[in-house]
Order: sequence, then C-alpha cells, then structure tokens
Amino acid sequence: MRPPRLRAGDTVALVAPAGPVPADLLEKAIPVLRGWGVELRIGPCVRAEPGSPPYLSGSDATRAAEFTDAWLDPGVRCVLAARGGYGVQRMLDLVDWAALREAGPKVLAGSSDITALHRAVNVHLGLSSLFSPMPASVLFDDFAVEHLRRSLFDPERNLVVRGGSALVPGRASGTLTGGNLSLLAAGIGTPEQGSARDAVVLLEDVTESVYRLDRMLTQLLRSGWFDGVRGIVLGSWAACGSAVDVRALLLERLGPLGVPMVEEFGFGHVASSPTLPLGVPVALDADLGTLTFDSPALT
Repeated sequence: MRPPRLRAGDTVALVAPAGPVPADLLEKAIPVLRGWGVELRIGPCVRAEPGSPPYLSGSDATRAAEFTDAWLDPGVRCVLAARGGYGVQRMLDLVDWAALREAGPKVLAGSSDITALHRAVNVHLGLSSLFSPMPASVLFDDFAVEHLRRSLFDPERNLVVRGGSALVPGRASGTLTGGNLSLLAAGIGTPEQGSARDAVVLLEDVTESVYRLDRMLTQLLRSGWFDGVRGIVLGSWAACGSAVDVRALLLERLGPLGVPMVEEFGFGHVASSPTLPLGVPVALDADLGTLTFDSPALT
C-alpha cells in the first residue's frame, strides 16, 4: 500500500529514533524543510540531550513514544527521521503496531539505521516507504533535498533513477527492498527480517571493514535471505576500505546468485543521494544503470 503524497500546508513530523541529533546540522536544515511549505513538528528527542547510553537520542521508551505519537497524530502526513546512528531495533518492540495500523497510511522517510524502521513499517503496516537522505547530515545537499522534495510532493518526476554501472549485466524486475547491510543482517531472526524473494535489493553501508561486510553478506546468504532475489543495486561503501577490495568481495559473494547487479549507484552515505521508494515494483537495467518504477512512490 502506498501512502498519499504531501501537499503544501501538510505537517511533517521530524523524529530521532536512533542517535542524538547534531544541533548545528538540525538548525541548518529546519529552514530548508519549512521552505517546502509544510508545517514542521519537531519531536522531543530531536533537540534532547543524548540519552543513556549517550549514543542514543533518548531512552528506548522515549524514542518509541516520539515515533508513535507522530504516527498517531491525524494531522501528520510524513514522519521524517532527522538522522540515523544506532538504536531503532531497541525500540521496535515498544511500538503499538496495531494502533499505528488503525491510524492509516502515512510516509516514513530516512535511511541508514532507519532501515530497521522501514522493515517494520513494511511488515507490520504493509506500507511502502522512502529510503532517503536525512536533514541532520552533512550529506543533505541541494540534490538530496530536491530529490526528496519531489519524491514527497511530485513523485511522477522521479520514476526513473540513473546511476552506476553493471557489475553483472542484465535486466530484472521485482519489489524494491533492502537498505543498510548492517541492519539487514542484524534483522535476521526478528519479526521484521523479511526476505529478498522476488525483489530487487538495495545494499549500502559505511565504516565497515571488508571482513565485516563479508560476515554480514555470508550471514544473509546462509540464512536463505537472498533466496529468490531478482536483482541487486549497490550504493556507497564509504570508509569501508579499498574500493577494489570491496568490489571484489561483492562480486565474489553475490555474483554466484546469477542476477543482474549494478554498482556505485550513488545512494546511501554519499553526497547527492537520491530518494528510493521501498516496497514498490521496479525494473532494473544493469546495463543502462537505471531503476524504473512502475508507478509513483506515493498516491
């Protein structure tokens, strides 16, 4: 199910379900978001002091309540994560997903650690969502801002996304899924683990050494998560070691799946990242380096 698109005057709730939000980046982003003509509602964790432990924006209960309150507010049309970091998985069991289902569909946007929240919204609410750059980040540049804005207000303009080159040539179609590799691997054995069956999978990560990427890919492969995959789209691997070594690993571990695979697609922890809708049908052309969506991400 696709949520409705945004219109001028709608309310966007900015939340912090993972790490503490850098104040300087937040204050820089706020006028940009308000420039879209929306009402911006800033959650209590967004401007809170770091929690305990200090790598969280607040306690698990506080972060879960901030997200739940934003979703249950009938005036809110989009819940946008201010940043990632770590912590989403810790709060998922504290969210009343039945109540959120009753509240009806709305947009979730974010990336990195928010991958766990995307999986939960897809599994528990049956909703598509937006894997997007986040405001309190140095990567929230002009391109990222405009591509996210179009995805929210005018999604027909983002039906084709171009980037990268073929690591394994070919064409494939399926439902777009995936996100941050660390979170997908950490989700194995949880209610939100999902799978790549009949899907085109996004994969990206940051600050993970090559052997750790190897371990995560191996876990997903051995668990059967990749069974039935249709295609793979690889994003950024910032600070993950030698690009040559990362490329060799991805080809060695994922190449035997025998599906089209495009590399360096330009999403994730990288400047000028596009917004990519999860949970919607897409066609991958690895030779041309394109993702073409069957319909707009939002209704």
